[in-house]
Amino acid sequence: MLVFNSSNPSPLIFFLTGIPGLRAARVWISIPFCLLYVIALSGNSLILLVVFREQSLHEPMYYFLSMLSATDLSLSLCTLSTTLGVLWFDAQEINLNACISQMFFLHGFTFMESGVLLAMAFDRFVAICDPLRYTTILTNARIAQIGVIMLIRIVAVMLPVVLFVKRLSFCSSLVLSHSYCYHVDLIQLSCTDNRINSILGLFALFSTTGFDCPCILLSYILIIRSVLSIASSEERRKAFNTCVSHISAVAIFYIPLISLSLVHRYGRSAPPFVHTIMANVFLLIPPVLNPIIYSVKMKQIRKAIIRILFQKQCQI
Repeated sequence: MLVFNSSNPSPLIFFLTGIPGLRAARVWISIPFCLLYVIALSGNSLILLVVFREQSLHEPMYYFLSMLSATDLSLSLCTLSTTLGVLWFDAQEINLNACISQMFFLHGFTFMESGVLLAMAFDRFVAICDPLRYTTILTNARIAQIGVIMLIRIVAVMLPVVLFVKRLSFCSSLVLSHSYCYHVDLIQLSCTDNRINSILGLFALFSTTGFDCPCILLSYILIIRSVLSIASSEERRKAFNTCVSHISAVAIFYIPLISLSLVHRYGRSAPPFVHTIMANVFLLIPPVLNPIIYSVKMKQIRKAIIRILFQKQCQI
């Protein structure tokens, strides 16, 4: 049995997988994937442009929205080259260093999105429960500090994961289950003890999304309690309406994540292409839907987008 590791003089090559069992139809399958990537990239870029250009949107809520769009944009770019490369050109080979780099950014931006959603929940909590201190609590400096803390957290949890993957040795089977490098997928190909890698992966998961999700839930429990104490039904409705977009963003991030975990755990009898399609959908749903939700639900964003697009048409 051949054993490979990162110290070998020849580069270690892994093989990405497209949609198992649907190889002949990969060109047709690539069309909806390409469309989803176009929507994700253009939608999030437009949100960033709008927040940057419109002075009226230079507020905490929109700064956090721009963080979410930047994260979604980065998450889409992480997998675009390998996913479309496999589907369009059958480019399945990827070396170990490129695979580890993609894994770092893929998981890092996923955890970043979870952190941004928590920051947005805090924003809504302060705006509804303590509106008089909203601008003094969420200053520009504090928003920047929140962003830096999220970046430090990603590096702190992902760096040990990456370093211990580099120490693994791999056997002759180097075929990955997805069209991108996924930590669990990668360490399962190892022919050495990977228990430390599994523990580090679980620690990274629970210290990010595992911490953020209960905090988001707690913030909404406090928000609901505060809103229900408002006497006017019209004011209660307005308060809840300001949270609809964020609740939708939380749902489209965590529901596919939980569904994918359940399918991996209990859906072993399902065809392999079901796992692969769900894994790709999980990565694409938030970047595709978040700009649409915020454009539809937030009047200021919608008006700003229409104004910018109208100005461009007039210039043409």
